[in-house]
Amino acid sequence: MNTNVKNKTMKVLIAKEQGKPFIMGETDKPQPADHQVLIKIKSVGLNPLDLKIKNGKAAHAKVILPAVPGIDMSGIVVETGKDVHDFKPGDEVFGMIGSIGGHQGTLAEYITADADHISLKPENVSFQEAAAIPLLFITAWEALVDQINIQTGQTVLIHGGSGGVGHIAIQIAAAKGAKVFSTVSPDHSELIQNYGAEPIDYTTLSAVQYVQKYTDGKGFDAVIDTVGSSVLDDSFSAVKQYTGHVVSILGWGSHSLAPLSFRNAKYSGVFTLYPMLSGERKKYHGDILKEASRHLENGKVKVRLHPQYYSLEQANEAFALLENRKAAGKVIINIF
Repeated sequence: MNTNVKNKTMKVLIAKEQGKPFIMGETDKPQPADHQVLIKIKSVGLNPLDLKIKNGKAAHAKVILPAVPGIDMSGIVVETGKDVHDFKPGDEVFGMIGSIGGHQGTLAEYITADADHISLKPENVSFQEAAAIPLLFITAWEALVDQINIQTGQTVLIHGGSGGVGHIAIQIAAAKGAKVFSTVSPDHSELIQNYGAEPIDYTTLSAVQYVQKYTDGKGFDAVIDTVGSSVLDDSFSAVKQYTGHVVSILGWGSHSLAPLSFRNAKYSGVFTLYPMLSGERKKYHGDILKEASRHLENGKVKVRLHPQYYSLEQANEAFALLENRKAAGKVIINIF
């Protein structure tokens, strides 16, 4: 028997100081409120945002140290509040529920979550795959479906298609019937093709050159920027006149809108963290995860995982992969 469960405590990872290694700790196991479920966490998918929080470079996430880190998770419901009717003990679930805005992070043995903020895990998907999905899919869905309303036959350029959000966005756009292109380095061309996109070598072609080569100079119907900085500036020059739409998940700098204005085109931003910070629209995140479940079940979306999994005690090693840019896919920590 797990003595932590018996004693009503649990193991957690703690970010005590900015830029310092995590430490292991122990705290009281949380209890679900009337509208919540208690989840035994099985796997956690790490995000670049987790690393930024650790290093004090994500003030917008409103995490005050010391804190338990971790945003995404998959696990098993072990207890439900009295107002919860859609889940029961034993249900396998996944969600983006931790860390942001002062919530307990997912790098722990247990966590509570609002019942409308999570979704059932597809049976054909592992806990590791499910834990890698939430932040990536929600962000890509909000960009492609909510902001652009992507349609069959439209041309979509996705910058950074080999990255986390990028490779999920390619698959969603392809599943919607769009013709998808993605800027990547040559060593990722085959990977991008397997996801359903035409690779564009940004190391040899400028924005003007690839717009001419792939759209006859007309521009793309939609551009998704997952990189920010000068890539967002390139995006403004790559969309179609009148109907073009640029969406960025990293549009936080200062940019000239002149190229976009001369095209009579649109710009939108995506800020995936807002529901966790404000408490608003949490249910919508749960609804998007139900869409993720459907796409995972029918094989239209697959997530790329780093081949090695880590334990909670190996978290510093796992985060070093992110910091050194050595991860070959989503890094997973198992909490079994």
